Amino acid sequence: MSFCLETYLQQSDDYEVLTTRSGFKDCAKIIEEKADKIFYIQPGDKILGVRIIGIPPIPIGVNPEKKAIMIPYTKPCHGTSAIELPVQEEEINNIRKIAIKEKYL
Repeated sequence: MSFCLETYLQQSDDYEVLTTRSGFKDCAKIIEEKADKIFYIQPGDKILGVRIIGIPPIPIGVNPEKKAIMIPYTKPCHGTSAIELPVQEEEINNIRKIAIKEKYL
């Protein structure tokens, strides 16, 4: 699945902003604290068709019960936000495949 994350955030109410206008390390910490599972990826790896940037390794939080992921989203001039988005099981499996390590809480 590939789409424009910016457009999705503008047109949907089906997400939660966990923090905004923060530093990347702060967003990573929030994701690590709130997620049931964490998959770490390399900068430039694609999640939902969007290349994720940040300080490696980048945490991607997964909440299997809600079928949602938490990602850091960096927007130039606005800082980094931590966002929770609903996804299909297929996307969680794709994240698992590219993960460089996993952490279960």
